[in-house]
Amino acid sequence: MQHFRVSFAVTFVLMALAAWWGYNHGGTAGLLQAVWIAGVLGVMEVSLSFDNAVVNASVLRHWDAFWQKLFLTVGILVAVFGMRLLFPLLIVSLATGLGLMDVWQMATANPAEYARHLTGAHAQVAAFGGAFLLLVFLNFLFDDDKELHWLGWMEKKLGQHGTEMLGVLLALAAVFGCVGLVPAEEKYTVLAAGVIGVVVYLAVGWISTLLEEDPPEDDDDITEAGVGAVVATVARGSFGGFLYLEVLDASFSFDGVIGAFAITSDVVIIMLGLAIGAMFVRSLTVFLVHKGTLDEYVYLEHGAHYAIGILALIMLASVKYHIPEWFTGLSGVAFIAVSLWSSIRHKRQLAA
Repeated sequence: MQHFRVSFAVTFVLMALAAWWGYNHGGTAGLLQAVWIAGVLGVMEVSLSFDNAVVNASVLRHWDAFWQKLFLTVGILVAVFGMRLLFPLLIVSLATGLGLMDVWQMATANPAEYARHLTGAHAQVAAFGGAFLLLVFLNFLFDDDKELHWLGWMEKKLGQHGTEMLGVLLALAAVFGCVGLVPAEEKYTVLAAGVIGVVVYLAVGWISTLLEEDPPEDDDDITEAGVGAVVATVARGSFGGFLYLEVLDASFSFDGVIGAFAITSDVVIIMLGLAIGAMFVRSLTVFLVHKGTLDEYVYLEHGAHYAIGILALIMLASVKYHIPEWFTGLSGVAFIAVSLWSSIRHKRQLAA
């Protein structure tokens, strides 16, 4: 429970802020409604981002103490205020041409208009996040260095014959598929957003390689420093790895922001509720790292990556089709649950 003490303390503060905001805008009834909605949004964020916590832990456990602390301090500020508040404001600012302060005034004074602009940019953000997350999944799937294969021979064959370049080609093909789903006036922006998602993934790998202390000494090292650099270098603490986790969090967080507007249009309550969830996701990440959970339950990381793969496909499909948030959340939880059961079964077989 000690890993969650800070999250409970922050939750108390954020709930108090939600209560104060609700009381000022609706009296006692507004207070109760604000506290209730903030709590619901916090639970929703944790359920949607549990697989994110597992993937974060799979990367973070290999980092040194400095980068772990940086991710858990500066990273949480970026996650809570940057991704849950500033990122949506920036999207609306780019869509409308207004300044950030003007967008903030719109969000607080006319939340329905703010929500309309934010959801209007959903296709572009979904293409970006879907392309990035799909590459995260494909590069895990095509990793030939994996010793354990959850899906047996099929996953092993994919790891042997799949390459990072194939992952890029499949991601670009998925982006072009999205372009065919949207109206003519959105085709260019959706294509640009999806390609940017691929570029950002590759750029993180390049930055990681650039900042490595030991430069490549032979042809094998130079090959490793190419397209597959993300897989090789984010496992070690670096600025590129830090960026990788933050972009990963951004891809998860926007889906929660959009889903939150189905519950309330109050942007302040949305930020507070999602911030509560983000804090618990970070605490869960620390818990998984310190307890060695991923070493004990060996297929949990696999389940999280498959959940990310499903989320990527859902995001890409959502440029045209509405997919309920409950389905998105349950699909991720289902993969995590099955991988946990597989891990327990694997432990029993080893013990026997």
